[in-house]
Amino acid sequence: MEIVPKQPTVKAPGERFTGDAWYDVIAAGQEPSRIRVNVVRFAPGARNAWHAHALGQTVHVTEGIGRIQSRGGDVTEIRPGDTIHTPPGEWHWHGAAPGHFMTHLAMWEGPGEGQGPESEWGDLVTDAEYNEPPAK
Repeated sequence: MEIVPKQPTVKAPGERFTGDAWYDVIAAGQEPSRIRVNVVRFAPGARNAWHAHALGQTVHVTEGIGRIQSRGGDVTEIRPGDTIHTPPGEWHWHGAAPGHFMTHLAMWEGPGEGQGPESEWGDLVTDAEYNEPPAK
């Protein structure tokens, strides 16, 4: 057994996030484990850039109200208890709804040694994309 002391909270980088967001790394698996788990806290209106994960991603909302969208799909409102899975290679973004904080667990796996990057990052989500009314 290993108890890992809590590491400092990290401010999310501006080249990958719009607005203020912070994350805590919960798990950064070492081979043979490749699990990655972060707690991510978004201020109202904050969101990450378009991105895709080589092996997919699962997001579980723990607090607040958020938004998520897959490329070409509708903006969808997400709430505590919602769990969203994006399959491998699906471009998407997620963040807080306007006027609300949102916290989620982000879980994904890194590919094995020499099998490419675990995530690809694209453009920041525009205000027009973010402000699309959520689908009912």
